[in-house]
Amino acid sequence: MNRILIFLLLINMMSCDYFNKEKVYSQDLLENELEMFTWNDVDEYPTFTSCDSTIGKANKKQCFENTLRDILNTNLSQYHIVVSEAIEDTVKLKITIDNKGEFSINSIESSILTKQEIPQLDSLLRQSLDSLPKIFPAIKRSQQVTTQFSFPVIIKIE
Repeated sequence: MNRILIFLLLINMMSCDYFNKEKVYSQDLLENELEMFTWNDVDEYPTFTSCDSTIGKANKKQCFENTLRDILNTNLSQYHIVVSEAIEDTVKLKITIDNKGEFSINSIESSILTKQEIPQLDSLLRQSLDSLPKIFPAIKRSQQVTTQFSFPVIIKIE
């Protein structure tokens, strides 16, 4: 009987840690989650209806960029731009697509020569992108989010 009592007492002393639970605070969970959260990446990029059948995150991004580039090229090709000097420049469009799918151009960066030779370039680019088809916004954790892109546009006029 003594042996059983001593045995139970030893087991009880060893198993005390088993019942100790560490208290978890919601603030600690939030801080841990925010540390692991990747702010610069989305689960799904913005997309057009024409890209719905595309599979894969990278492919959908490529489809979106190609569609945007095709629309821009088609619309810009309607303008007859005359320059006194050959232009070969990469213009950077900083664009935003908000969580409702609204498209806006934040800024347009081009070289001084391009600005001198094509002073109306900013307005031409904005007009070319005014009539975009419906854009579905980017998604992060099942929520529609605002995204910003730097979109290069190659201008080559001889």
